Amino acid sequence: MIKITISVMTALIISMSLIMICTTISKKSILDREKMSPFECGFDPKGSSRMPFSIQFFLIAVLFLIFDIEIVIILPMIITLKVSSPMIWFTTIMLFITVLLAGLYHEWNNGVLDWAN
Repeated sequence: MIKITISVMTALIISMSLIMICTTISKKSILDREKMSPFECGFDPKGSSRMPFSIQFFLIAVLFLIFDIEIVIILPMIITLKVSSPMIWFTTIMLFITVLLAGLYHEWNNGVLDWAN
């Protein structure tokens, strides 16, 4: 019991000291024009550094990441088929795919996948 208490206290002391050090170090200095401007090889930029981008592209990229992560999660589930009950395994897979398809259907209804807009 004493070892657990010492471990918890050590973890708390280390984490609290790191938090205090990070807040001390991260204090922002006085911001002037040169520090706030984007850096392009020492010259003033020719255009705006805040170029707008397509929100449609961003949403498609997020959807791609979601379905990419889905594959990473589903592939190891095939290996667990050997050691788990087939009914529980099938229920888990179907629930996971149902949630993803419901999300895709929601995005489709909101018009995220329409490029014509």
